[in-house]
Amino acid sequence: MDASTSELPLFPELQPYRSGMLQVDARHTLYWEECGNPAGVPVLFLHGGPGGGISPRHRQFFDPAYYRIVLFDQRGAGKSTPLGEYRDNTTQLLIADIEALRAMLGIQQWLVFGGSWGATLALAYGQTHPQTCLGFILRGIFLCTCAEIDWFMYGMRWFFPEAHAAFVAAIPPEERGDLLQAYKRRLFSEDTEVSLQAARDWSRYEGSCLFLKPPPEIQQMLNDDVVALGVGRLEAHYFLHQGFMEEDQLIRDIGKIRHLPAMIVQGRYDAVCPPVSAYRLHEAWPEARLQIIADAGHAALEPGTAAALVAATEQFRLQQGFV
Repeated sequence: MDASTSELPLFPELQPYRSGMLQVDARHTLYWEECGNPAGVPVLFLHGGPGGGISPRHRQFFDPAYYRIVLFDQRGAGKSTPLGEYRDNTTQLLIADIEALRAMLGIQQWLVFGGSWGATLALAYGQTHPQTCLGFILRGIFLCTCAEIDWFMYGMRWFFPEAHAAFVAAIPPEERGDLLQAYKRRLFSEDTEVSLQAARDWSRYEGSCLFLKPPPEIQQMLNDDVVALGVGRLEAHYFLHQGFMEEDQLIRDIGKIRHLPAMIVQGRYDAVCPPVSAYRLHEAWPEARLQIIADAGHAALEPGTAAALVAATEQFRLQQGFV
């Protein structure tokens, strides 16, 4: 992507009309915000990672005149506190947090929008609480299976060998047979500098593989320690516990949400979450629409993917579903 992300086909920048901090237990407090039309159709944005956090760009996938846009930083991410905290941090607790947020905001049902881990969480949430969902817009499908986790740790080197070489550079050769455990020892070290450096290495590895054509500002994204701490520690934490789900649980339980409208957007050259997972999801959920973006990798902020996501929110607005 040669152009700046400022030239993406998104709705104009907007500011929240309300925001706050929601304490969900003795350890975690979540940042949340609302944008757009307070009387509009509610839509929930679920960020990736785990630990990636929200950004102002994420508000711009939705028509602010129509949607009541709800965004929040999941446990340990972004402006939520404590940053990078993995204790009391599970998929089931995140689902409970979403329900606490929905109840606090007085929302009965909402459209659920998520990419990468956000799509994983959207599926897990929907399968737990289908009655609260109007439908789904999902991008860069990650089903949190053992094969996908192994791909992240080892397989991406087939496409990004230099990024993978940098990822393993600080790991002694005798530990490279189990990179996830090697990173666990460092990410959760009591030595804060060791932990931060491991988080930086993890985040830069993933960040280097996100785009088909990286934008000019990618280096700034890779050097953000807030993102690194959230993503590095929490992705490893969730990988170590296989997303706190049974193997292939999201495919097994798809019948709980098959009656709801859904759009799946997937980059053809997504090296982080390869298209086979989106294809498997579509096979299990043929009623959902699958759109493969021919010139995109994993990131939401690539021109073709961003355009498809905006088109999906617009189609839902016009048809209250995907026809």
